[in-house]
Amino acid sequence: MKRRAYSAGAVKVSFWFIEFRKTIQLLADGYSWEEIRQMSEQSNIFNASTPMRANQIYSSVSARIKALDDSVISVFLNSDITMQKTLVLTAILAYDTLFFDFVYEVLREKMIIGDNDYTNRDWRVFCAEKQRQDKRMSTWTEQTLIRLGRAYKTMLYESGIISSGKDIRHIYRTILDPSVEQWMLLHGLKPVVKALTGVK
Repeated sequence: MKRRAYSAGAVKVSFWFIEFRKTIQLLADGYSWEEIRQMSEQSNIFNASTPMRANQIYSSVSARIKALDDSVISVFLNSDITMQKTLVLTAILAYDTLFFDFVYEVLREKMIIGDNDYTNRDWRVFCAEKQRQDKRMSTWTEQTLIRLGRAYKTMLYESGIISSGKDIRHIYRTILDPSVEQWMLLHGLKPVVKALTGVK
């Protein structure tokens, strides 16, 4: 997995499962990235509210898919909806280093020690530590951190990793389909497997 500079870009994006699945299918059907981009712009294939939003969806979804190996296309299409959502989350984690670090260092650690409840305090503690370590993140405002934490929480909920709830969210340990897990391990995604399954 390639590590990228910490970014707060997730405040502007969503989980975009349907859009991810549509893009994967178009790639499987032989369409190129350029053709998919043109379809997004000209035909609004993602049902975006504005052309700017359509571009944002295309840019985000394509970057997530490209963060993985091309073989994810067949793995995704041969998986059930639960594993498809897990693969979308995997793509996001592979692309967004801060999000990956959060899931790996907070949710995974909680599962390891048997504490399966996630609260906003966990996010605040994580942010405080990262702001001490990272110059870029140290300049982010409190409002940005709140919005980012909310965005991550929504994506984790939509992927099925945490429950709904106002103050306390239950963390669900992911049970990977053996074929999906094998694919992940063969493609350098062992840290993601550990993050999602809560193992050392």
